Amino acid sequence: MEWELRMYQAKPGRLNAFADEWREHVVPLRRRFGFEILGAWTVPEQNQFVWIVGHDGPAGLDTAAEAYAEGRKALPVDPGRHLDVIDTRRMTGVPYPGL
Repeated sequence: MEWELRMYQAKPGRLNAFADEWREHVVPLRRRFGFEILGAWTVPEQNQFVWIVGHDGPAGLDTAAEAYAEGRKALPVDPGRHLDVIDTRRMTGVPYPGL
């Protein structure tokens, strides 16, 4: 499984609107393209949205992300309009007994 940590800085007053549209549009679309969402969190006092998304398909995360980006063009809204900064980091798991 390949994972990404995605950290977003929402525009002032737009954190909840982004979270709503993320739940309604982004999550179902990501799942349709084979992504797994580990979790999502807000940091309200810093106007941030953080989530972890992964993909385990044979073509890899990058190929799935390209397909998702094409599919996103058909969304009725662009949740990204609520964001000022998008910071994405690819993560590699650390083997640990019992996890």
